[in-house]
Amino acid sequence: MPDQPSSPFSRAARELIGDFRGVPLDEPRKMRRRPTKTMAPLIEELLVKYQIGRHSCEQTIRDHWAEMVGAANAAYSHPVRLDRGNSLLVLVSHGVVRNELFLHRASILEKIQKLPGCDHVRALNLRAG
Repeated sequence: MPDQPSSPFSRAARELIGDFRGVPLDEPRKMRRRPTKTMAPLIEELLVKYQIGRHSCEQTIRDHWAEMVGAANAAYSHPVRLDRGNSLLVLVSHGVVRNELFLHRASILEKIQKLPGCDHVRALNLRAG
């Protein structure tokens, strides 16, 4: 290190002596000190970010899926998640059901948008699965 005076001891030896004497070491140059935050706001931020303990649009859709598409179609399909573009990914395990959902996607989308908190869903993305 160019800014420290030369020492007859290695860095490991200086650290050991500093630990023994209770002298704190200097912080590395690249280390960035951030202000200390309390835990309550951090935990609340994580709960909001990952929707823990809150009703999510995806869960509301899952709860009402059989009512929107019918029991027969719901047995072969299930909504998975909302993508970044607010399109709902639906996995369908049968080709006929996929075609049926594809033909009725506009009416299904209207029903989804009427659910509380789901008015931002813009499209259905049907995939085999």
